[in-house]
Amino acid sequence: MALTKKPVTGMKDILPDEMAVRNYVIGLIRSTYAIFGFSSIATPAVEHIENLLSKQGGENEKLIFKILKRGEKLDLSHPTTEDAVTDSGLRYDLTLPLSRYYANHAAELPSPFKALQIGSVFRADRPQRGRFRQFTQCDIDILGDPSDLAEIDLILATTTVLTKLDFHRFTIRVNDRKLLKAMADRAGFQPEDYEKVFIILDKMDKIGRDGVRSELEASWPKEKVDAYLSQFDTDGGSENISGQAHSLMEETGSPLPEIIGTVNSVKTGDFRIVYDPTLVRGMSYYTGPIFEIAMDEYGGSVGGGGRYDEMIGKFTGQPTPAVGFSIGFERIIMLLMERGFTVPGAGAKTAFLVEKRMPAEKLEAIWKEAMSLRAEGKAVDISQMKKNRRFQKEQLTAQGYTDIREFFCREDS
Repeated sequence: MALTKKPVTGMKDILPDEMAVRNYVIGLIRSTYAIFGFSSIATPAVEHIENLLSKQGGENEKLIFKILKRGEKLDLSHPTTEDAVTDSGLRYDLTLPLSRYYANHAAELPSPFKALQIGSVFRADRPQRGRFRQFTQCDIDILGDPSDLAEIDLILATTTVLTKLDFHRFTIRVNDRKLLKAMADRAGFQPEDYEKVFIILDKMDKIGRDGVRSELEASWPKEKVDAYLSQFDTDGGSENISGQAHSLMEETGSPLPEIIGTVNSVKTGDFRIVYDPTLVRGMSYYTGPIFEIAMDEYGGSVGGGGRYDEMIGKFTGQPTPAVGFSIGFERIIMLLMERGFTVPGAGAKTAFLVEKRMPAEKLEAIWKEAMSLRAEGKAVDISQMKKNRRFQKEQLTAQGYTDIREFFCREDS
């Protein structure tokens, strides 16, 4: 069987130019989040299958890459179901692994605990622009703080990173799961209907109000649907919360007015933060405020998060406040590459081109000179001179080498 040189569908090879940008962005993220008090952690890419299928990941649970049992545990003679032959899977996000991590190590960690996690996640999704089957997520989470200080800190930290990367005029859309449930209740929906209603509402930006109405009316009476959708006549991405919405926020105890007001008062970046009652977020584990980053440059979301106060309790039996925000790392990198972004402050790079059959003593002197420059922290590459020197130097220049030195066997060459 012939080997295949292309990567698996939905996964990508990363060339040096993009890798340099990725490394720079990761470094910037780490240093910025450290200023906000976040500590780096890491969790395994493989999780227990029962954790991944715990009905906390919403639609993502349908996209899990499952891993077969190994050795004697794997019995393929009479397999009955897929789950009977699997015991683990690749993580589909970083939030569920973080919850397991905190449940396992809470006694060793401060409270509240501010975690930064960067790593690959895997989803058997349909690949498209900005969407892959293996991709990097970059999450910050605050565990153990029930106050809106956590949400405000997450939003300010995330927007600071985006501002440093020269993103401007983006929008932070915010909503609250408590408000979503209260609006559904007012329209007469039953609690068991909420998640199905929210899944349809979440399509508002894709299929429009008429499309949402049509899907809702396929399952519920027109009167109920009318009562529900009438609540979305105002505040569709507004910085000014209407009296009706403000009243609902007071009734449910939502902290959105304080979050929006504080962020607007202290922000340093050029962005808007708006209340959007149609924002749902796909994960069913959210329990309170939720947020999403919208950029016209991308035409969709480039990050999001929210409060998930019940997830850690699934592991420990004890309720634990938790809230997180994830930057859409791959989409940010894609936008930077499309801009032609170059890493700022990159040091000068020197290339030594050495003619073939260079005498040993001369070659040794060249190596010593290169090592001396490297000891000063300068980048030096040594390679053999090719026949087409002009093309070779053009390639090196394209790679960022600004000082190209040629060494010949004879001094007069």
